[in-house]
Amino acid sequence: MKKINVNDTTLFLSFAAVILLMPIWLSPFGAAYPDLLQKFAIYGIFAIGFNILFGLTGYLSFGHAAFLGVGSYAAVWSFKLFTMNVLPAVAFGIFFAGLLALAIGFLSLRRSGIYFSILTLAFAQMSYNLAYSVLTPITNGETGLQLTSNDPRWIDAMYKTPEAGLPSTELFGLTMNGYPGFYFCAVILIICFYISLRIFRSPFGLTLRGIKTNQKRMKYTGFNTRPYMLAAFVISGMYAGLAGSLLAITDPLAGAERMQWTASGEVVLMTILGGVGTLVGPMLGAGLIKYFENIFSSFNSGTLHEVFSFLPDGLEVVVVKVTGLFVGSGWHLTLGLLFMIVVIFLPGGIVEGVQKLARLFRPKTDDDPQAPAPQKQAAE
Repeated sequence: MKKINVNDTTLFLSFAAVILLMPIWLSPFGAAYPDLLQKFAIYGIFAIGFNILFGLTGYLSFGHAAFLGVGSYAAVWSFKLFTMNVLPAVAFGIFFAGLLALAIGFLSLRRSGIYFSILTLAFAQMSYNLAYSVLTPITNGETGLQLTSNDPRWIDAMYKTPEAGLPSTELFGLTMNGYPGFYFCAVILIICFYISLRIFRSPFGLTLRGIKTNQKRMKYTGFNTRPYMLAAFVISGMYAGLAGSLLAITDPLAGAERMQWTASGEVVLMTILGGVGTLVGPMLGAGLIKYFENIFSSFNSGTLHEVFSFLPDGLEVVVVKVTGLFVGSGWHLTLGLLFMIVVIFLPGGIVEGVQKLARLFRPKTDDDPQAPAPQKQAAE
């Protein structure tokens, strides 16, 4: 694996600074409270991992919610059986999600294209239904898996005095609530981004890009692409399991709804909206969708009347009524329109739009292919 270059170092440091400073620069947008910041970080991890499979290989999975759910269940069982320390929960979430991804990937990757997508969707729905019915002793069915006062927590019981009520998740005594929980998720997000960056720049990532470009031609040369595909699928599933375990850390419960097909569809939207195959795009898409879901959806008529109070009364009422169709409970309509615009005019997602704006305002130089050719000087 080659060394990280200056541009990648700048990108990584900029990404880390933006993530760590989110409580400051998101404050004007009303999105600086810890619970939402945790969702930005967790679903950013989910989308970055999904992009390693979809962005690099072109294989579209509709079953990644299964790994998200398994990560959550594994983390909650770690809290119930062993300790409220979050590190074992993270390790269990990654491990069991990786095992499930290995099994599903081994079977699903026998097909490609739409058949692969349908197979992953089928496995995810099987997992969802099993969690609701057959695996009830493990998942607690519809109620979901939660902490109880009777949980053994064997490791904690050896050196801690049991407290009244349910314990909180912690990292060596630091409670994972509020901003400490966000910064724990943020540090893991930064580490995951760095790993993704190295994968993108590695020979392994180059091989995955080759598979996306022309897998048949690679097979004709005698190159066995399947181990690389399976490795990408497992890594992507482990990212999803990590995200699921973080969901359980910030809110220690796990339910089968996290394995539903809508969660798989959501991460697809995040990746496409931000930019498939880009490093930062999936994080942008995850942040935008979670902002719409939690902030944009809370706008009501009272908020709109405050925003448009400068208009004449009659016009204000009309504008509020029209705008109200796209905010509050109508936020899905706005998100759908935005998704259509991106797919039609910016196939590369938000990242492509930012790049076009940067080129538009960038001063043109002689080396710029879009700059006008210099005129020949008149002969003396």
